[in-house]
Amino acid sequence: MLRDKSLKEALMRRQEVYKKIPEISNIDDEIKDIGIEISKSIFLKPQKHKELLENLRSRLNALKKKKADLLRSNGYPEAYMEQKFECNICKDTGYVNNKRCKCFEQKLINLYYRQSSIEDITKIENFSNFDYYLYSDKPYKGKMSPRENMKSIVDVAKDFIDNFDNEKESLFFYGDSGLGKTFLSNCIAKELLDRGKVVLYRTAPDLIEGLRLNKLNSDNDSYYEYTDLLRECDLLIIDDLGTEPITPFSLQEIFSIVNARLLANKKFIISTNLPLSEVMNIYPERLCSRILGNFKLLNFYGEDIRIKRKTIN
Repeated sequence: MLRDKSLKEALMRRQEVYKKIPEISNIDDEIKDIGIEISKSIFLKPQKHKELLENLRSRLNALKKKKADLLRSNGYPEAYMEQKFECNICKDTGYVNNKRCKCFEQKLINLYYRQSSIEDITKIENFSNFDYYLYSDKPYKGKMSPRENMKSIVDVAKDFIDNFDNEKESLFFYGDSGLGKTFLSNCIAKELLDRGKVVLYRTAPDLIEGLRLNKLNSDNDSYYEYTDLLRECDLLIIDDLGTEPITPFSLQEIFSIVNARLLANKKFIISTNLPLSEVMNIYPERLCSRILGNFKLLNFYGEDIRIKRKTIN
């Protein structure tokens, strides 16, 4: 357990310091004694507790300063003996006020990432490797060129990242396959993960299958843990909407997740290869109205860039 490991390491550092600077061991003993005296003074001499507390605090501060000076003069940082936590919010317990800490959620998400290989994908699919020249600079079917369109979409994506905490709308990517929707989703995911956000990526089929399997599990807590994660993460990416089995179960579960997250002001990126008209035909009006009212609709168009990328490589 992380907490036990960090405590053991702190104890080892303390013993190292005590051996090298015995005076610090004596100071720590005095600090403990003062802590006991502070507790006693409140109960034994309540009429003088303010005066006693002030005196004890003064002695305590002087001892702490002396300890810090000794550590520095012997080449140690002031906090060298303190327990160091990977997460300073929950102190590596995984919980804050009986709720899962974000670090715990992120560890679960990292597990999903490893299972889906997205962890490795984001090392390649990120803004550093984004190539506008894969998109044609010629006007396309009476619209601006795919390259200009992509630059416009990327500007929206970067604004979404930079203003993530205050952004009101989510992102809905639509257009034919092979135009960079998943690539851009991964670029955004990496940027937000690097900024400490909790991001979960699921393809629509994986999302529904995960919900189905967890719901069928005899330990029903697993279903609620999975749905909690889907609802509570900072950004939920649902890729390839429309490729999942279209059943009453899938339609209800997708609506429930979208509705719950929107009510909690949580963000999405949803992508689909379907035209908007087909999305409106497949999914119920109550889901479509939430997408139309709460998402920026971004249309990807042009020629399949995967073919161009293979040709270049």
